[in-house]
Amino acid sequence: MEIIISILVLFIVVNCILKLSFWRGWQAAVFGLVCGVFVAATYPYAILQSKTQLADYLENTVALKNMAVIVTLESVVCFAYCIAVLQGARRQRWWMRLLKWYPSLLLFPVLFYLQTELIFGFPGADFTTISYVFAGAVVVLVPLLRLFFLRLLPEGEMRLEIHFLASLFVCIIGLLTTVNGDVTYAAVREPMNWKALGFAFGLFLALFLAGVGWGRIKWPLLQRMSAKRRSHSGAGQTTINKK
Repeated sequence: MEIIISILVLFIVVNCILKLSFWRGWQAAVFGLVCGVFVAATYPYAILQSKTQLADYLENTVALKNMAVIVTLESVVCFAYCIAVLQGARRQRWWMRLLKWYPSLLLFPVLFYLQTELIFGFPGADFTTISYVFAGAVVVLVPLLRLFFLRLLPEGEMRLEIHFLASLFVCIIGLLTTVNGDVTYAAVREPMNWKALGFAFGLFLALFLAGVGWGRIKWPLLQRMSAKRRSHSGAGQTTINKK
């Protein structure tokens, strides 16, 4: 489970930086400053955590399901932004502006998780020093990583496609975190229902043949209609020119 959480954290960070690559430099710097302030403000709560509490949380199925719902909603917002941009939605629309200026809010729990892991990794160091150093690193790294992705992927469409794929991976990994190895329903041996299988296969075959037949009928009709429209428009133009 810890490996899956680490992969999820990595994809969330990459996805957030990709979204920030569509912002301006000073806007990404302001967001990095907000993230740094969040890290510095939450360190009193981070030092109260323990590895047993985190382990219990990762084993809690209800908590993981709630987290999967939040991750899915975040991914849906990213999907909506990518599809709206690819379809050429106008920037004047208010919902397009909301999608564009919506950062990845999942980055904040990720920063809190990374902060607790750093505190656990340096048990002899001062917790306040670790938190402030991590906050400063976040403030510096957020705009630098944005600049790195801009240099690495200068084309906006390529970054948008990768942003879509990263959101898809985040959604899938978020759903995988709900799997804890428990079997809810035991497997029961039953005889093969050949009637149901035959009905399903026959229905699929009938719909497939109907779709193929409709496609062969539809496209010639559309071509004939377009040809008639062109001929009528051409005849109208010739009569106007004669007059």
